[in-house]
Amino acid sequence: MAGLAVGSRHAGDPSSEPPLDPGAHAAAPVAGVLRTRGWRLRWVVGLAAADAVLVSTALVVAVLVRFGTDPTDVAIGGLSYAFVAVAVAVCWCGSLAAAGAYATRHLGTGPEEYKRVAVGTLRLWAAVAIGCYAAKLQVARGWVIVALPLGLVLLLAGRALGRQILVAARSRGLSVHRVVVVGDRRAVVTLAAELRRERAAGFEVVGACLAEPGGRFRETDELPVLGTLDDIPAVVRAYDADTVAVASAVPAEVVRRLSWALEGSGVDLVVAPSVVDVAGPRVSVRPVAGLPLLHVDEPEFTGGKRLAKAVLDRVLAALLLALLSPVLLGVALAVRLDSPGAALFRQTRIGREGSGFRVVKFRTMYVDAEARLAELAARNETDGLLFKITEDPRVTRLGRVLRRTSIDELPQLLNVLAGDMSLVGPRPLPVKDSDFIGDVRRRLLVRPGITGLWQVNGRSGVSWDDAVRLDLYYVENWSIALDLMILLRTVGAVLRGTGAY
Repeated sequence: MAGLAVGSRHAGDPSSEPPLDPGAHAAAPVAGVLRTRGWRLRWVVGLAAADAVLVSTALVVAVLVRFGTDPTDVAIGGLSYAFVAVAVAVCWCGSLAAAGAYATRHLGTGPEEYKRVAVGTLRLWAAVAIGCYAAKLQVARGWVIVALPLGLVLLLAGRALGRQILVAARSRGLSVHRVVVVGDRRAVVTLAAELRRERAAGFEVVGACLAEPGGRFRETDELPVLGTLDDIPAVVRAYDADTVAVASAVPAEVVRRLSWALEGSGVDLVVAPSVVDVAGPRVSVRPVAGLPLLHVDEPEFTGGKRLAKAVLDRVLAALLLALLSPVLLGVALAVRLDSPGAALFRQTRIGREGSGFRVVKFRTMYVDAEARLAELAARNETDGLLFKITEDPRVTRLGRVLRRTSIDELPQLLNVLAGDMSLVGPRPLPVKDSDFIGDVRRRLLVRPGITGLWQVNGRSGVSWDDAVRLDLYYVENWSIALDLMILLRTVGAVLRGTGAY
């Protein structure tokens, strides 16, 4: 096999990889494809069975709430609601399948999976409403009012639980896609790093086929070279891969010939564009002369959606302050009793467009914490504009509990009510406006938040570079649906307590 340099994930041991067979025919399914089909089938069957149970539960509860324990004497078009519920359950599951809710390519990816469940549910009930109207059938509104929202909530909760199970399995190396990355060295290294970072997607990079004959990686890249572009079909078979990921900068004719070579093998071919950290709703395909051009919409920083977000922030902040007021008063009293000083801590932070504001938190440190900052600078355990110490001696005994549970952040609901902050957004940092330079400055295009993607992906355990990447992703792709998802994930992050100190 000309130009082939076999490498290994374990440095210096090329003999640990199986030999390649250059004469292998790619059209027959390889072992990796058969294995992938197996776990995909198990997940689809499991999800379908779980959805059937959840849908049936919602419909039974709706019947019991509306009609009591004997719904057989209540008729719609001469049929009992018990029979109607069974028919709706079957159609509901069919609608989910038609909406792509069981498409395995979306497993573990979050929003798209939930979106398809919601679309399938709403389509079913829209069809029920139109059908009953056209047939002049009277459906009990109380039954629909209970069944629709309850079923949707149960389905989304079931998918969230399923996603956690799948992610846990993938962290143990199960239910993963074995991927061969293809392209030039720099693009391959970048794509492999992105695939490995998103563990929930389940891409296990086994190696790369480089466009340059005899090409090699640096030792720090930790990526074996398995061959060249001509060797891809043989490499796929030899390493039991089920996916070929093409990095950017690969010529179109090479991709076309590669798709022909893999045709009939069951191996997935995915092409990574040069656009990164752009969410699906902002991307659409515009075919021009056979070229699938990606159209990327501008991020939204003004307009009706921003107004809706501001209104939602203030309404939820006011409700939470009213509900949590006894807790806030109790914590304030506990802070005063735990150590000398005020219960609330105020500090200038940088907000939207670089404007400063006074953030409000429960005090978790001794009153001389700011004066002792310089002597602790050498012990900083993170990088960039962050300052974190796992065992910070300035933190009080109660302060450690408040930080681990994030209760110290609750007074910032006052900042949200005042319009200085949002419930979701990049965290406000205690630095000067001039410290935000380069790409980092885009964080200032939106209001800072009490929680954000950074907080639900590791909290204090996230490096500065990853924190910036997550914050910029939010700035570029924010939506009210994403905000609600982050708020839900915040609850789980707080309950786990990991990465908080």
